[in-house]
Amino acid sequence: MTALHRSTPAHGVSARLSRIGAASVLTAAAVTVPSLLPETAQQAEAATLSLRALDVAASKQGSPYQWGASGPNRFDCSGLTLYSFKRAGKKLPRTAAEQYNSTRHISAGSRHLGDLVFFHSGSGVYHVGIYAGNNRIWHAPKTGSRVRLEKIWTRSVWYGRVK
Repeated sequence: MTALHRSTPAHGVSARLSRIGAASVLTAAAVTVPSLLPETAQQAEAATLSLRALDVAASKQGSPYQWGASGPNRFDCSGLTLYSFKRAGKKLPRTAAEQYNSTRHISAGSRHLGDLVFFHSGSGVYHVGIYAGNNRIWHAPKTGSRVRLEKIWTRSVWYGRVK
């Protein structure tokens, strides 16, 4: 080897890595950034929970709407979100407005699959669904309808992420 090749940073790093071992590198990395690990784990857990809730809501496709119902066979809008998140492992309050107040409010640009979509008039929340991507939600729309996937039909929505 030439003197130039031996002095390159990559060679020095690989030589150090082989001396300290892969396990030590991982330990060193974990010790270097401990404050990031718990939050990242919590975010991953919340995302997994939301995706499970989204799957539960989708599995209820075709279930009839019934005001005040929260499953397992009939739902109103907040009953569907309550049921879906409960099956995924997270308890939500009963009404759409209470659910909005219990979430971390996020912007439309920050929304992810499984986030809650709250429909509002002024400052009052009147409907909720679960974001399914491509500007669509799973929801229980109204009397005489069934749980379905539908395009978000208005700009009067707020987004919330279950904590």
